[in-house]
Amino acid sequence: MKKLVLPITISALVLLLGACGTGEDSTEDQNSGGTGDANEENTAEEENTTLTVGATNVPHSEILEFASDQLAEEGIDLEIETFNDYVLPNKALAQEEIDANYFQHIPYFEGQLEENDDYDFVNAGGVHIEPIGVYSQEYDSLDELPDGAEIIMSSSVADHGRILMMLEEEGLISLPDDAGIDASIEDIEENPNNFEFRADIEAATLPQAYKNGEGDAVLINSNFAIDAGLSPAEDAIALENAENNPYVNIVAVRSEDEENEDIQTLVDVLQSEEVAQFIEDEYDGAVIPAEE
Repeated sequence: MKKLVLPITISALVLLLGACGTGEDSTEDQNSGGTGDANEENTAEEENTTLTVGATNVPHSEILEFASDQLAEEGIDLEIETFNDYVLPNKALAQEEIDANYFQHIPYFEGQLEENDDYDFVNAGGVHIEPIGVYSQEYDSLDELPDGAEIIMSSSVADHGRILMMLEEEGLISLPDDAGIDASIEDIEENPNNFEFRADIEAATLPQAYKNGEGDAVLINSNFAIDAGLSPAEDAIALENAENNPYVNIVAVRSEDEENEDIQTLVDVLQSEEVAQFIEDEYDGAVIPAEE
């Protein structure tokens, strides 16, 4: 039997090959199209950078938490690492475990730089002030403190001049004219009420000393007071004046990161009107936005 051979025209052959080619191209286009979308999504995700900031719990971490949405809009994902003392946040910054910290006021910061040669830090910008308050279980005003009253204050030397200047302003003691923020208990020139000063308690445990009824008066940093459920505006018998106060709480970073755009954005956001309004609304005078 003879085989039947069907003639194929050149045009038919072209159409057949074109159909096969279109199928392959279509599959490749679909695959490449999917990969392109995925790559675009990955690129968008990679555009956000992460900043890890060390902070004490109140108010610093709360302020950072509020600022996190604004930072996200600027392409920065904020991670907050909380600390409960004044030593570890600077150690973590020096060891590059965090990108910045936000917990300390300027005199403490400067003192830490003098004491630690490996701390190559800079002040990236001030954010707020926390007035120190005087708390007492027995007395309703400083005028009521008896002769020989025991005054408990932080063991942090950086706060001693601050506290003594406050007591001098209230007329309870007098200091040399040039004492300033570096004043120490030994510098007291006049102590007409014979106050006894005790300065051996860590700042974070001062609220507990107050609640335990220790001393006649306890001077507590507002951040620790708030964290312990105290209201500086209502519970303190006296509150430090915030006007022209040098104890501004700052963002500290390693010197090499001073010009880092993400760090500058962090500071800009923390100094924004939105954050200032949050501070005023949330803390009712216990925390005060710093003047730029």
